[in-house]
Amino acid sequence: MLILVLNSGSSSIKYQLRQVPVPDDPLRAADGPQSNGADDGGRVITGGLVERIGDRAAGPDSVSDHAEALERIALAVNEALDGQELDAVGHRVVHGGERFSAPVLIDNEITRAIERLNPLAPLHNPANVLGIRAITDKWPALPQVAVFDTAFHRTLPEFAWRYAVPDVLYRNFGIRRYGFHGTSHEFVAHQAAKLLGVELGAFCAVIAHLGNGASVAAIQDGVSVDTSMGFTPLEGLVMGTRSGDIDPSILVFLARQGMDADEIDDLLNRDSGLQALAGNNDMRSVVESAEAGNHRAVLALAVSSYRLAKYIGGYHVAVGGAQALVFTAGIGENSWQFRQLVAGRLSALGIKLDDDANRKRSKEPRVISTADSDIAVLVVPTDEERAIAEATAAVVVSSR
Repeated sequence: MLILVLNSGSSSIKYQLRQVPVPDDPLRAADGPQSNGADDGGRVITGGLVERIGDRAAGPDSVSDHAEALERIALAVNEALDGQELDAVGHRVVHGGERFSAPVLIDNEITRAIERLNPLAPLHNPANVLGIRAITDKWPALPQVAVFDTAFHRTLPEFAWRYAVPDVLYRNFGIRRYGFHGTSHEFVAHQAAKLLGVELGAFCAVIAHLGNGASVAAIQDGVSVDTSMGFTPLEGLVMGTRSGDIDPSILVFLARQGMDADEIDDLLNRDSGLQALAGNNDMRSVVESAEAGNHRAVLALAVSSYRLAKYIGGYHVAVGGAQALVFTAGIGENSWQFRQLVAGRLSALGIKLDDDANRKRSKEPRVISTADSDIAVLVVPTDEERAIAEATAAVVVSSR
């Protein structure tokens, strides 16, 4: 099947066209460009492209709205298809609330339900809905599937997702831990279990998705039982520009000093994290500065690696003993220095890195721990677009 994967943000639309092998789908088995057979993940026909919306920094080529961006995307997709037909569109939707625990075929009611979740993700869900409506206007008969970032974490037990606040806040406003990066965590859990030769239903691990946004998930018997992000993606680890965990009274204090809600939101989401500690939100630059002796950069790495190590230790307990610690996403896959810093804080768990394996660059899933490490340490590249494409194909086939 030929799937267009869309990630609609407020200022950009990322898109990728993928061919997904669906062996039990005779309607499309002989159609379209042939898969290269790489790990059954299908073939990326058009990838890594972004249309920027209303972004002056993007120059004269930026577009004014999602509809105009989609027109450009449609031209690129049609050229890549070379006469073949698109089968479906898979949308990354950031927040599925409590209603959505799995990918779903989109109709008008589903679109409105996603829209009703806008207050829980005001920067993301409205843009996701704009992308859905733009596709509906462009290709009204084309099946669309919503794949939710929060869905994988719907298996959290109540004692993990509850906050110790009055119940009325949960009942009236939905205030609870939701977790994010679920599509990535789920994909990586499958790949890591496969790499170790463990059945997913018996797989226990801690997965660290480390990019500009970062989260860690506790995987017990193949499902998520805890995760560091909470009601919003702000909670948890130190990130590129997000503070992560912070004493809530600081927000009250800042409000009493005269800061309004928007100023506090900007402070914690856009001006904190590595940006605040090191003056740069790019991990590669921070590592280079630290290696050059910059004290702020050294401190930033110490704070962020310490925070992550604490979560890993706690989640090792939460899953009843992890079989693996898995690094993924941009920093997790590429920064051997940061992996080394984190692992160095985990000697109490019997974790030992193989220095050569840790430093080796590869796009393949791999083990980077020594043979006598009590917990296997893995690097598993994530592929959220592939996961969305496969989920989309499965929903469309099952709905026929």
